[in-house]
Amino acid sequence: MTKKFHRAFGVYGVCIQDDKLLVIHKNGGPYINRYDLPGGSLEEGESLANAMKREFLEETGLAIKIEDNIGVIDFTLPWLWKEFTHVHHIAVYYMVKIVGGEIIVPEQFEGQDSLGAVWVSESDVHINNASPLVLKAFEWIRTKNLDIDAVSYDEWEVLQYCI
Repeated sequence: MTKKFHRAFGVYGVCIQDDKLLVIHKNGGPYINRYDLPGGSLEEGESLANAMKREFLEETGLAIKIEDNIGVIDFTLPWLWKEFTHVHHIAVYYMVKIVGGEIIVPEQFEGQDSLGAVWVSESDVHINNASPLVLKAFEWIRTKNLDIDAVSYDEWEVLQYCI
């Protein structure tokens, strides 16, 4: 089978309090029914920083300040979507700090894929309930290092929506 990759590029916030990471409940895409980092794609003409602040607010209800650019990672995984067989996800990570707001259940609109945010510890997450973004965030929290080489999650299973 010939692989056809959809390239996804986005910005993602790593927000830590009391050794816990703020994550969202994902309701779409290849990470459906898993924890994911708040963040996402840029809108037309939008800067990385503005996209990070907008996405974080839309998905969590929290206003943030960007404290540091942690780095960039990429990985691939199987995902049957449109004419594509895989996704190649490129993620810019930022360390962020909450400066206002409160955790909300986000307004649902076209493109909104968050059902709300929760705090999780590293022992709460694993490959079956968290996206690679979350797993890599905890790895960075532990080691202060992001892999340079792309990781292929060849056995990735997209979890189906449960009613």
